[in-house]
Amino acid sequence: MSGSVGFVGAVRLTLRVVVRQLLTRGRALALVVLGAFLALLSFAVGSSDRVEDPIEDGVRLLDLAGFTLLVPVVALVFAAASLGDLREDRTLVYLWLRPIGRAPVVIGAWLGSIIISLPFTLPALVLSGVLLDAGSDVVVAAAAATCVGVVAYTAVFVLLGLLVRNAVIWGVGYVLMWEGLIAQFGAATARAAIRGYTRSILASITDVELNLGELSLMSGIAGALIITMTALVLAVVRLGAMEID
Repeated sequence: MSGSVGFVGAVRLTLRVVVRQLLTRGRALALVVLGAFLALLSFAVGSSDRVEDPIEDGVRLLDLAGFTLLVPVVALVFAAASLGDLREDRTLVYLWLRPIGRAPVVIGAWLGSIIISLPFTLPALVLSGVLLDAGSDVVVAAAAATCVGVVAYTAVFVLLGLLVRNAVIWGVGYVLMWEGLIAQFGAATARAAIRGYTRSILASITDVELNLGELSLMSGIAGALIITMTALVLAVVRLGAMEID
């Protein structure tokens, strides 16, 4: 296409637009408070004399509060809005004036969501791992699972933002019902949820059994990447089928 923006240039352009649009003071403050709450919980557990097994209790706390709440919620807030908000306020139409391909727009929105989400999740989870005082394996597991979780959740929620309006409301329902509840019913449903893979990473690195037939470390990472790639492909297809005005 004559005059079209190259793939890398289109990704950079979209990333700049998305980051500028998403990073607001209100969102940042709310998510910092959420991360601080997790750190306080971890400090309470790590300093308690009533904890019989610091590693097991610490991993279960991270799984429940970190990877059922903090990581998916942060990813949802930013990724669902990355293209969803641009579409609703008609900012997205300006990207089409270049002209620009659909795939780099999705990739740029996804990368922008990751870049913004990680500072609100990774430090909080790593600090929580340290405050649990349960050993370096817990800290490493928290960091690895956070990175994998953010990559996968942001891809899924970028897609969600293109599929429905009020994507945050739908996403909260998904996080609470599927990731937080239904995925705990067994190994089959757990492997259909991103949390099933983040908890596999936690379990593999720390040797804590979380009782859902956890996969190996590499299988947990691979499963999350498959979900990521599938969501991105579907997002490209969805964006290509949409009329932007």
